[in-house]
Amino acid sequence: MSIGFQDTVVINGSVITGDGRTFFERGVVRLRDDRILEVREGTESTTKDAFVIDATGCTILPGIINAHAHGCIHGPAMPSGSAPFAEHDVAYFRNRHLLSGTTTLLNVCGLAAADEIHPPGAERHSLDIHVSTAHTPSNIAAAMEIDGKGLSNRHHALTIEAMIADGAKALGEAGGGQTLGGGAQDYRFIPAAILAATGVSVHPKIARSLKEAVLGRSLNGDGAADQPYLENLMESCGLKAHLDAAAMRELIAKTVLPPVALSLHGFWEIATQSARFGLPAIFHTALPTIETLLKIAATHPVCKMVAGHANHPSFSAEEAVHFASGLRKRGAAIDVSTLDCVHTRWRNEPDNLDALIEASLVDTISTDFAGGDWDSILSAVQRMVTKSQLSAPAAVALSTGNVARTFPQLAGDRGLLEKGRRADLTISEDHNLSRVRHVMIRGEIAVWNGALIDATG
Repeated sequence: MSIGFQDTVVINGSVITGDGRTFFERGVVRLRDDRILEVREGTESTTKDAFVIDATGCTILPGIINAHAHGCIHGPAMPSGSAPFAEHDVAYFRNRHLLSGTTTLLNVCGLAAADEIHPPGAERHSLDIHVSTAHTPSNIAAAMEIDGKGLSNRHHALTIEAMIADGAKALGEAGGGQTLGGGAQDYRFIPAAILAATGVSVHPKIARSLKEAVLGRSLNGDGAADQPYLENLMESCGLKAHLDAAAMRELIAKTVLPPVALSLHGFWEIATQSARFGLPAIFHTALPTIETLLKIAATHPVCKMVAGHANHPSFSAEEAVHFASGLRKRGAAIDVSTLDCVHTRWRNEPDNLDALIEASLVDTISTDFAGGDWDSILSAVQRMVTKSQLSAPAAVALSTGNVARTFPQLAGDRGLLEKGRRADLTISEDHNLSRVRHVMIRGEIAVWNGALIDATG
């Protein structure tokens, strides 16, 4: 709310409330302090003593809630416990999320401390950022096998109990692309190992092809390529002159496999803690982890499982639908991530996302990280609307009301435009919801006409 006015009132815009159904062609949203005072259809004639936002040509949405993101805090990065991102990178990632309409974000790297959201002396950010916890013995050991350079003695000593006491809102991410042969292996660890051994830089898609040729898509050898195929693949990317096939097999295995068993054991530890504390637990969902996830879902029914990025590129579209259906039947919430598959498409394509949406198997949507190349949540929402996969209210709910229900400790007072809820709003253009004009958090303007508002307003 602006200084000098009792209320803020948003008028003349369409309204999507976040419940998956409600749409007003024209509506009014009135805010007082940090709460929503009124949401209704129609126009507003009484604006005396109110700060008025004219949303003509726009749609008023609940603030977007992103419950699976990385790179937005100043502590150990990713489930690999890697060195923290540079301060300017953290600021950039936070700004991108906020400018894209996100008002609440859960950083799920999992091994940082809660006070590393805003370290002493660091400038606070308008984006409402929270952390998760994966501080179990096997998850920390898996991080140390692959990297662990960001983990201090303090991080090693942290426990899930201590993290929850300090405000952690969920468990996980259990496993990750670094520790389970996923995307981070493709864009970081395998290319780095190949560069060190050969002096040749390879694209992440080449790294993924080499990984699957050596280890198979499930990392257990099933479906691994024969010798001629591997040699032809190495020839096509300029590696055969530097390494023979046997050396490539050894390099890939030594890079990918050491943390895998530990990381999968960490799944069971996280499931146990979810049942103990009643917190949602985010699991790295991919072909190498799916059998473990199905077993956990069957044997730990009290675990509040969230199948993170169930559209993972290790699945075919048919596999993604099959396994998501199996997990949901066992009580798991199915999350999909934008990754870089909506517009960027540097490594990933939208086929699995489309298949899961069209099969009505998606509960929530997030960005994940995709090496920093994630596309915005609202760009995926707009894709669903444009392709007539979902109505606008149903698509918006995947990033608002549904997320608040799945993660009540994170966002239980958000996600809906409803009296008494926290006054988090995103105002986007009618014909393209990914074009964000204004963002409000706790009733205060954080983005105005596509520009960040600083702490002074």
